[in-house]
Amino acid sequence: MESKKPGEAVRKVAMMIRGIKVAMLATASPDGGLHSRPMATQEAEFDGTLWFFTRTSSAKVDEILGDAEVNVSYASPEDHRYVSLSGRASIVREPEKLRELWSPANRIWFARGLDDPDLALLRVDVRIAQYWDMLAGGMIVLPGFEAEAVAMAATA
Repeated sequence: MESKKPGEAVRKVAMMIRGIKVAMLATASPDGGLHSRPMATQEAEFDGTLWFFTRTSSAKVDEILGDAEVNVSYASPEDHRYVSLSGRASIVREPEKLRELWSPANRIWFARGLDDPDLALLRVDVRIAQYWDMLAGGMIVLPGFEAEAVAMAATA
């Protein structure tokens, strides 16, 4: 297992997911089944929290309200980057945060833009971060990730 100094784990994840436009979000349904779907990554700098736009009427929101534990995975096979992030999801409807993260490219999925009453943000506070290390031949867990993310967010 890698040894990381405070803040290094968050920086490592930020570097590994940078430029990957789509992530796979997995949620649990009430019957215990897992559902995964692609989600467009927002351009916010990773600080321990991931942000995605969603519709409040979507099945994934219902699933998150029932079980907030989610997994978000990123892959870039051409440069051997594979990252798995687990954490707690929540729904955010703060107009200021919606405006901050909004991009005209989001109109593909949300034609009414920021005026859409069904528009919300899905916030994922990462607790466990893992990545594939070709040289080690397996997944590397970044220890103490949750504590580092909280500390970095507090100093931001």
